[in-house]
Amino acid sequence: MLISTAHKADHADVIIVGAGVSGLAAAHRLTRAGLSVSVLEAAPRPGGRMTTEEADGFRLDRGGQLLSTSYSELRRVAALVNVALRPFSPGVLIHSGGRLQRAGETVRRAGDPGSTRGALTVARALASAPRPLDEARLGASLARLAGTSVERLTARPERTAAEALSIRGLPSRTVQGVLRPLLSALLSDPELLTSSRCADLALRGFARGRLCVPAGGAASLPDRLAAALPAGTVLTGVRVRDTSINRVRTEEYGELSCRALVLATGAREAAELLPGLRVPRFHPVTTLHHRAPRTPPTGAALVLDGDGAGPVSHTAVMSEVDPSRAPRGAALITSTVLGPPSRELEREARAQLGRMYGVPTDDWEPLAVHHDPCAVPAMEPPYDLHRPVRVLSGLYVCGDHRGTSTVQGALLSARRAATAILQDFSLRPHTLHPLPRAA
Repeated sequence: MLISTAHKADHADVIIVGAGVSGLAAAHRLTRAGLSVSVLEAAPRPGGRMTTEEADGFRLDRGGQLLSTSYSELRRVAALVNVALRPFSPGVLIHSGGRLQRAGETVRRAGDPGSTRGALTVARALASAPRPLDEARLGASLARLAGTSVERLTARPERTAAEALSIRGLPSRTVQGVLRPLLSALLSDPELLTSSRCADLALRGFARGRLCVPAGGAASLPDRLAAALPAGTVLTGVRVRDTSINRVRTEEYGELSCRALVLATGAREAAELLPGLRVPRFHPVTTLHHRAPRTPPTGAALVLDGDGAGPVSHTAVMSEVDPSRAPRGAALITSTVLGPPSRELEREARAQLGRMYGVPTDDWEPLAVHHDPCAVPAMEPPYDLHRPVRVLSGLYVCGDHRGTSTVQGALLSARRAATAILQDFSLRPHTLHPLPRAA
């Protein structure tokens, strides 16, 4: 990885504050257009919230955000075109009433990664006896979402996701037993106060692709972006104290000058450097990692809690999804709690995981608990899916708080910010090669 810890110049065309995926993707586009870029990161390494730590041969993500193979922005950044993604099993498993039921499978048209055939077939989606009519209606509803353009979805009347579910025309048992736990996991929002437009986009992405994680851990995405930048571009361990359009004051290197400044930090940190910038509410997320002596029988499926009878929202045997995250022969179980950790979290979560997986958990070993109180910016209505990235000529903001609160949103905001800078500099954006179509 080409990471510099020593500053070699006091000027760059563009200074980017923050080395998360958004800041690094923006740097990638700008350097390919011929501009000199410095990315300043306060942490010892790049990645932002997409960091991975190693412990006893395990690779443990500090956050539990889910990606999708339908994320088009992964194919728009040259450094990420061939990034390895490890998909979960098609659809999800929902634990409800003491049973695991498969909630859906994505069917893709061969050779066309942007379309679906039947989109989503729902098999035994309800916790009670199978209802073929309910399954067909849910499948048809999700198929329509999969085939609807983003423009049409975002033009729909806006309300909360919970309100939109109540008028979708599906039975309450389908809404409560399938869609609510699924959307809670996709949005990190157990109350479903998210904008219905954002919820529809999340369901559309689910229907058009496969839920997945980066091979080797979440950090592989920012690491790959950083490695593709010229040596010395990313400066780690640099604390920014003050900013303006053409300069940045740092604690380590004093004042650095630039022609344009990009704030690519989290929303709260950006507002500290740019007073007046709106700070959203956040969804707190806690991620738990356990080592199990035996692999639970769910394979690579994402398992959702349909009962609400414990703190865990969703869980997976991550060593089955991505074997590189655990030593050979060891099982890594990663679970997500949508909220802060409680004193009894380990005991309550382990009991719930025992019910969800149907196996004893007394001998599971806790590996790590990571809590992020600002994990996911809330997207409550009215929500602007394209919040401005250009504050004024020479000053720009990007990150997942400028669009959807996803990796897709972070990358899209980076592209928008880089495009705005190139336009203000009277330069033409560099043409990127698209990802080859999947077979």
